[in-house]
Amino acid sequence: MENRVGLLTDVEAQERGRKWIAPWLFLGLVLVLGQIVIGGITRLTDSGLSITEWEIIEGTIPPLNQEQWELTFEKYKVGAKHQFNIKNPDMTLSEFKYIYFWEWFHRFWARSMGFIFIIPFIYFLSKRYFSKRIIMRLGVVILLAATAAIMGWLMVDSGIQNTEAELNSDILRTRVSAYRLILHLVVATALFGYLWWTYLIVKHPEKMDLDLPKIRKFSWVLITMLVIQILLGGLVAGTKAGVVHPHFPAFVNGDQLVKQLFNSNQMDVDNFVNYEIHSTPKAWIQVSHRGLAYVLVIMVLVLFNKLRKLDIPRKLRTGNNMLITLLVIQFLLGVFTIINYQNDAPLVLGVLHQAVALILFGAALYVNFLLRNKSY
Repeated sequence: MENRVGLLTDVEAQERGRKWIAPWLFLGLVLVLGQIVIGGITRLTDSGLSITEWEIIEGTIPPLNQEQWELTFEKYKVGAKHQFNIKNPDMTLSEFKYIYFWEWFHRFWARSMGFIFIIPFIYFLSKRYFSKRIIMRLGVVILLAATAAIMGWLMVDSGIQNTEAELNSDILRTRVSAYRLILHLVVATALFGYLWWTYLIVKHPEKMDLDLPKIRKFSWVLITMLVIQILLGGLVAGTKAGVVHPHFPAFVNGDQLVKQLFNSNQMDVDNFVNYEIHSTPKAWIQVSHRGLAYVLVIMVLVLFNKLRKLDIPRKLRTGNNMLITLLVIQFLLGVFTIINYQNDAPLVLGVLHQAVALILFGAALYVNFLLRNKSY
């Protein structure tokens, strides 16, 4: 109802607020995408263990003098002892500053996202710009962001040797656990997807007059497979599985691959936990990731062809074209990443491959969103 003194009704306030909320949500999407990309750089540069403590406030400020840098370096040598002794025994302080920067920047970006999100949120809430539906969705966004932060620390903690028992464990850990890494990644991916869908609700509240339930169900299956593929990509990066067979289109040594995949001596759960010193887990992960890539190519081509033959709105046709274009780019990035794989994925190609994967995921969600019908 309208207030007697001339204040806006809730509906009017929400309509006025839409022009502010949509760009704010899009900024949030860019920040989340940036955070995931920075996380990819942190992973590929093995920077994740450079900060051995989780200090929410004090950790905002990096070391400011030589004494503080040396103390932080010593904490790294002790907390990430396996990584330092096995991979970086000759690391200098200046080299340590490089890996420290990426982990610190990853955490600093996350803190900045919190401020950029929460201050406008409080302001918009006071102006009654949000509908109840959007308030509930933004509550889920905040919950996902907090969960991602917690999972991020649990991931880092998996690579830190806090006790003598962890140092003497049979499990070699020179970096964070790849399995905790993908848990962190799945929450981050869910945050990106959920925030993107919320943005689309605000930006395009109307539903199209379409009747394509089967195609929409197929697109949901495609989206599910895309998420699985993103997680497999995280496993490839986390276990460095690309180093096993850095060749395309075929695995150069087929006999060697078969032995790795079906080696009875290595087909053991413990070996999949202790994946750093065994090739079988890496072989299975790489084959799964590359195999699912071909499945996704076929699925996107099927969806593209189905929609191309229909008389669909311009927005949906544009989304369909975006999807097929991004698929081609992503596939080529995957090829160039694997053939340039040495001891690790090439940094620029690896980061671009992850970034485009998320944008492709967003394009698939966009197509699915536009396929909504007024009756479902």
